[in-house]
Amino acid sequence: MNLGYFMMPLHHIDRDYHETLEEDMEAIVLADELGYTEAWVGEHYSSAVEQITSPLMFHANLIARTKKIVFATGVMCLPQYHPAVQAGQAAMFDHLSNGRFIMGVGPGGLASDFELFGVSDKDRMEMMEESLDMILELWKTDPPYKMHGKHWNIEMKEWTHHDIKTGYVPKPLQTPHPPIAISAMSPFSGSLKFAGSRGYMPVSANFIASWSVATHWSAYCAGAEDAGLIPDKNDWHVARSIYVADTDAEAEAFVKKDGGPYDYYYDYLFKIFDRSNYKGPFVANKDDDPEQLTHRAVRNACVIWGSPDTVAQKLNAFRSEVGDFGTLLYAAHDWADKEAMKKSMRLMAEEVMPILNGTPISVAAAG
Repeated sequence: MNLGYFMMPLHHIDRDYHETLEEDMEAIVLADELGYTEAWVGEHYSSAVEQITSPLMFHANLIARTKKIVFATGVMCLPQYHPAVQAGQAAMFDHLSNGRFIMGVGPGGLASDFELFGVSDKDRMEMMEESLDMILELWKTDPPYKMHGKHWNIEMKEWTHHDIKTGYVPKPLQTPHPPIAISAMSPFSGSLKFAGSRGYMPVSANFIASWSVATHWSAYCAGAEDAGLIPDKNDWHVARSIYVADTDAEAEAFVKKDGGPYDYYYDYLFKIFDRSNYKGPFVANKDDDPEQLTHRAVRNACVIWGSPDTVAQKLNAFRSEVGDFGTLLYAAHDWADKEAMKKSMRLMAEEVMPILNGTPISVAAAG
């Protein structure tokens, strides 16, 4: 199993924007040094807590500062842009990074962004699929282009001049295109069924309980079966909030500290779930009453903490419950205690992962 790094990112509301951007870059440089294989970064335009507006721009600043880590968008919210914009920017980034690129796409997940871009009442899943199809068509064909959809139209006829190559949208370095990933945060996700039908990489969010994650592989496989594809569990990426310390007691106290990096993270997300009237998918146990949900219940269900041995045991139990997968994405949290957070990343890479990769897993639930 590979170890990757996922950040929304999510920082305390009182922290300085410039400082947290520097912190996020430092975290990915450290992840690269520690052997994390991928760095996933989210996209949010209208949150002072989730602060990166362009994961591609953010990643571009890290290409020369890292050696091997693969950059992934987690995700590009396709309903918010014209498809040609994303096609051109993603293709250029693929070249700049020399192919160290996974293109994660999605319909979006932040309600304030939906309002900002005027897509609150739109069928964003339909928009995502249409946009993605147009991006891929731009990459595999040459002009003149003619694509008419429900949400966008692309035409390039009058200014297609092959002798001087005007009208040409750039193509990516990787062929036929960079790996495409689709993320999911709901049980029995329709997004992952779509991903399975296309053979795209499935990614499960870190802020959902294990019972919900356990439904994702079956949803993905259903889509793959309908399309006549054979799914590969090595493609499945699963994100988890993890904190590793020297002792279980130290780790538990850090995770449960009121207003601490993990507690604040889930308090912020809970408030969004609550104000969106969308708490059902995030309950700690499948049959729990969403109206009784608290941020501490979400936190305790979603965070894995302890000493290296304990974290390894908990992760093995998690894998037995949800099914095995190819890449574990260690979720970033605010570096309120910088040294503690860096130590956790190091212990995860150097002590927990060797245990996990030396332990056979008996899968009990998801198969």
